[in-house]
Amino acid sequence: MVARIISPPLIKSDTPFEVRLVIQHPMETGFRQDMMGALIPKNVIRKLSVTFNSELVFQASLGTGISANPSLQFWMKSSQSGVLKLLWEDDLGVIGEAVKSLEIT
Repeated sequence: MVARIISPPLIKSDTPFEVRLVIQHPMETGFRQDMMGALIPKNVIRKLSVTFNSELVFQASLGTGISANPSLQFWMKSSQSGVLKLLWEDDLGVIGEAVKSLEIT
């Protein structure tokens, strides 16, 4: 699975800024059928967390009400540069990760 972390190119110290996350994931509800009429098994992202320099800054529990390829956003601020790390796990136990370095001036 592929994910993107989108943040402003210029971030000022101690100024709030928006972070957007986009994860390519089917988010199957368990109610759809394949071409043969069999139910497609439920597979949604259950746990999602974002850390900045190993400190938790955002966490979410997702469910079947979230569409495919979920897009989430949150605000944060920092006085130092560092690494933003996104981790998620789906119903099949697949763990995904995305990392982005943030330069704070």
